[in-house]
Amino acid sequence: MLGNRSRPTIPLPKQWPRRVRSGVLHAISLAHFSVTFTRSWAANSWNARIRLRQENDRLTQELALLREEMRIKDSRMLQIPAQRRPHYPPIERLAILELRAARAWSMSQAARRLLLSPATICSWMGRLDEEGPRAIVQTRQPVNKFPEFVAYNLRRLKVLCPSMGKAKITQVLCRAGLHLGSTTVQRMLTPKPTPRPAPVSSSFPRIVTAGRPNHVWHSDLSIVPTSLGFWTSWLPFALPQRWPFCWWIAVAVDHYSRRILGIAAFDEPPTSVEVRTFLGRTIRRVGEAPSHLITDQGKQFRDKKYGGWCRRRGIRQRFGAIGKHGSIAIVERLIRSVKNECTRRILVPYRRGPLRRELALYVDWYNAHRPHDSLECRTPNKVYRDLDPACRAARFEPRRGWPRGSPCAGPQAAMRGRRGQRIELSVRFLSRRRHLPIVELKRAA
Repeated sequence: MLGNRSRPTIPLPKQWPRRVRSGVLHAISLAHFSVTFTRSWAANSWNARIRLRQENDRLTQELALLREEMRIKDSRMLQIPAQRRPHYPPIERLAILELRAARAWSMSQAARRLLLSPATICSWMGRLDEEGPRAIVQTRQPVNKFPEFVAYNLRRLKVLCPSMGKAKITQVLCRAGLHLGSTTVQRMLTPKPTPRPAPVSSSFPRIVTAGRPNHVWHSDLSIVPTSLGFWTSWLPFALPQRWPFCWWIAVAVDHYSRRILGIAAFDEPPTSVEVRTFLGRTIRRVGEAPSHLITDQGKQFRDKKYGGWCRRRGIRQRFGAIGKHGSIAIVERLIRSVKNECTRRILVPYRRGPLRRELALYVDWYNAHRPHDSLECRTPNKVYRDLDPACRAARFEPRRGWPRGSPCAGPQAAMRGRRGQRIELSVRFLSRRRHLPIVELKRAA
């Protein structure tokens, strides 16, 4: 019998801390599972207020998770004494002062956010206008006798389009009229360039080589997660690979021009009928069927009805060789680009309509504005329609002393106007998508 004078004591089970930690992980995974289902229902609601509420809730959670990620990284740096932490280089110091001005931080706020002392920020501000190689705050110095504004434009382009590498920046600027070598771009963007390993040659020759547009097509399927992952804390340690946890996408690409001809999204792994419907729509939109259609050996493509569908349209069905490099490399590289440059840079929608719009915008940008190494800096639309590449047009020459007859960085092109022209970088974004930049160069006033 329990009275007011005594309280019951319940002994805790053994290994209680370990069970609590495991329980926390299970609870978080279960919460993610249920929240995903709830948000997917809200994203498809007929009520616009409910759709906006779920989008706001999703953005708020994403912001909270990013802040937690930054807190964890900062806590590791705070364990190092301030005197032993790595120093910011002079260029990054200027970037910190620019960020402080943009955020309207006080000295103490900037120091707290960037793990510095207010005295350090004060010292940088006091010596902001110093000149010479020993200045404590510096802008990046020009290299290879290019004017300083060229390097500034390169850095600005890298900030606006961080996903672009040195080769892609070289190709984009080449199409805009400024010819630079990829090594020059690397030196301008990084203080100490690292040598690039030589590509490994493949011993497997290509069996099918496209000789014209719509000669050889590739098609494949892949998944796009809505929450950047599939792991969960309970068996079998994975979420179902279907909506609302992911979307299945199908792509069709022309081998000769690398042009995306069609892309579609599905709630679950598409059947052979759905794949044939997707390819049929693509053929009708293009107006021509390919001579060869290369796929992997998925069950959708090994179906007998799929083979009959190809024969009725005069398409020779081909499979990529298992374990051989390059057999389906074209479409695999395309899917990697779609993920790295589009779906991993946005919050993947739970609704099919917004997802289709995002994919359609990426396809338009990919075909019209993204140069390719294998196409000699040309875009897929230029190759597909046999148009003159933009990189062959007359180029700008910002170096005053550069001889007019001397070769420029490839491809070779005539000089536009006089030497020593000042140019400005203009970057706009397709439909205001920051991951879809359109780069142009123009003469400075």
